[in-house]
Amino acid sequence: MTDLTERDTEAGDAEFDMTVDELSRRAGMTVRNVRAHQSRGLLQPPEVRGRTGYYGSRHLARLELVKELQAEGFNLEAIRRIIENAPQASSQEALDFTRALTDAFSEEQPEIVSGEELAEPWGEKASPEMVKRVIKLGFVRDLGDGRYEVRSPRLRKASEELVTLGVPLETAIEVLQTLRRHSESVARAYAKLFVDNVWRPFEEADEGDRDWSEVSETFERLRPLAAQSLLAAFQIVMAETVEGTLERELARMADRGRSRGRKRRR
Repeated sequence: MTDLTERDTEAGDAEFDMTVDELSRRAGMTVRNVRAHQSRGLLQPPEVRGRTGYYGSRHLARLELVKELQAEGFNLEAIRRIIENAPQASSQEALDFTRALTDAFSEEQPEIVSGEELAEPWGEKASPEMVKRVIKLGFVRDLGDGRYEVRSPRLRKASEELVTLGVPLETAIEVLQTLRRHSESVARAYAKLFVDNVWRPFEEADEGDRDWSEVSETFERLRPLAAQSLLAAFQIVMAETVEGTLERELARMADRGRSRGRKRRR
């Protein structure tokens, strides 16, 4: 028995010729993981012939989708919800849509470094606790086996420059934490804009009127708008903040100078 839908059958998956061993090999994962994904509802049941389950291309596409989503930081429960909530999309459509969403904001190529390379710019200042804090912020991913993925080499370079300028590493990490917090606020604002004005109309439309490519294109066009708006607003606020800070510091310096002058006259 199998839970194939008419849409899946029409997608061209008429033949089921892979055993679980073959499927796991082609998907690049263990048989144990394949069975675990199936038990979690992430993978459709196989077609059973005799006492053997056989899998097809749609199963392979689903596993590729799961791996893609995991690589983007989604946990398995979140992936299950994504799959369940997009039942009318084929695995390839969902995979393409997910890539469009994540690639739209990924202009940098991550760097894979060793633990020693990750801590090298800060020397002895980079304690294991400091590294854990950066990982927790989400700017670095622990890949295991002593390897780390630096998601933004530019951001890493900026933090290194701060330390070079004499800023304590602890303070540089606090700046990263502040950037993360405020960036999340901006991201949530644009995510809400997308959901309310693009996704909801798409979701409420009749199935035949839904166009995944159009939704993906709209989201891709949103990326430069979000980035440009954030940069423009930051430049204005930064200029105002620097100007106000400089005025206060100059006034404080002048007051200190007048105070010293009065003391000398005494």
